[in-house]
Amino acid sequence: MQLPARYDHVGSFLRPKYLLDAREQKAKGDITAAQLREVEDKAIAEIVKFQEDVGLKSITDGEFRRTYFHIDFLDQLGGVKTDIPVTIRKADGTEELAPPVMKVVGKVHHAKDIQKADFEFLKSQVSAGRTPKVTIPSPTMLHFRGGRAGISREAYPELDPAFYDDVAKAYGDELRSLAAAGCTYVQMDDTNLAYLCDEKMREAARQRGDDPNELPHRYAAFINKVVAQKPEGMLLAMHLCRGNFKSTHAASGNYEPVAEALLKEMNLDAYFMEYDDDRSGDFKPLRYLAKGKTVVLGLVTTKFGQLESKDDLKRRIDEAAKYAPMEQLALSPQCGFSSTVHGNNIAVESQRQKLRLVIETAQEMWGA
Repeated sequence: MQLPARYDHVGSFLRPKYLLDAREQKAKGDITAAQLREVEDKAIAEIVKFQEDVGLKSITDGEFRRTYFHIDFLDQLGGVKTDIPVTIRKADGTEELAPPVMKVVGKVHHAKDIQKADFEFLKSQVSAGRTPKVTIPSPTMLHFRGGRAGISREAYPELDPAFYDDVAKAYGDELRSLAAAGCTYVQMDDTNLAYLCDEKMREAARQRGDDPNELPHRYAAFINKVVAQKPEGMLLAMHLCRGNFKSTHAASGNYEPVAEALLKEMNLDAYFMEYDDDRSGDFKPLRYLAKGKTVVLGLVTTKFGQLESKDDLKRRIDEAAKYAPMEQLALSPQCGFSSTVHGNNIAVESQRQKLRLVIETAQEMWGA
């Protein structure tokens, strides 16, 4: 499976003010869910046109129907209960989103089609020759934060294989529902493998009773259970996110602790890897990239408006190509522009400038 182009993006965009206002009105009970959806439809039609005008080949709905990239999806799986995240103000005055523990309170199952109607509207807005992409949270999010304690012992006396099989089946059902609607490109957003590169997060895993050296390999097997159910003709990618709340991050660290499990053991088609600053370390972990897979280098930050140098981007792509074949690399921003409804501290116009930089650099490096 090949990406639509050598340039791509992670998916989310800054919400327009009128959409934020409508969400607030809905929360107060001033408008109905149907009325909010009409406003969302208008905003999505506009962001689709924006993406096409910029020159992107893969098109998302900007995650305009979501408050949080993960909760809004996971909460709709049967057997799952989530809480609203807590915002923590740090000593330097910035805010950080402390993700909630996703609690598995019963047998996990696909209770309903979650993204199908949203995808059908997106598809109706996307022009011929472009590929509508759906973004969903990774299934590993149902385990990592809470570990064994976050999963009902009544429903799952033993996690392996029942829990992993049930979650994979639920994801497989969702992928089949999307494929039936014509979806050919799905991206799973995963914070947990990125968090396992950070010693603080690794220690937290130990405190929960998990081995941070074993977890990446367990998660590779878990993801492969989902991949095994992937409908024919669907491209399945993963974005490794180190946190993206109001231009802050949650994790740092070289990819080395997870690289072999991620790039060699997982049977995914593509990986979006954040490489926008020193937090991510060097490119040596890319040596594990197996044939037939693509790494999309997230070299352009979405956290700040300052525009990167095209020459610096080209130099870094050449560095990465020392460890993975050039034909297996592509370019994107490091993350979305608004992983939560709050958005990053970046101007709306900067989205256009950053994406144009990605596209122009990729065209000059790969000729496509």
